[in-house]
Amino acid sequence: MTGDSSKPGHSSAREIVKEQAANMSPASRADFVDVASHAAAVIGDTTIHRVAEGDTLASIATYFYGNADAGKLIFDANRDQLTDPDRIKPGQMLKIPAKP
Repeated sequence: MTGDSSKPGHSSAREIVKEQAANMSPASRADFVDVASHAAAVIGDTTIHRVAEGDTLASIATYFYGNADAGKLIFDANRDQLTDPDRIKPGQMLKIPAKP
């Protein structure tokens, strides 16, 4: 394993994940090819979604909750970075709260 140059003897998270994935059986590996632009990570009960071109809060809410009106939940969870529910940008990482 290659060490992180800023911390001798420590491996980067990417290297650790690569090593663990290489040692997993094929049945244990997940295929996320079709969801690359959708959920990026799950932290506790909150999902992190990377906004794709053409996304709106309503379309994201429909995807995660099955209800476009739930866009307000997403807006409220992201008030630290959103000031207008109609202005989200591709590449933004939005917190998606657990389904109510």
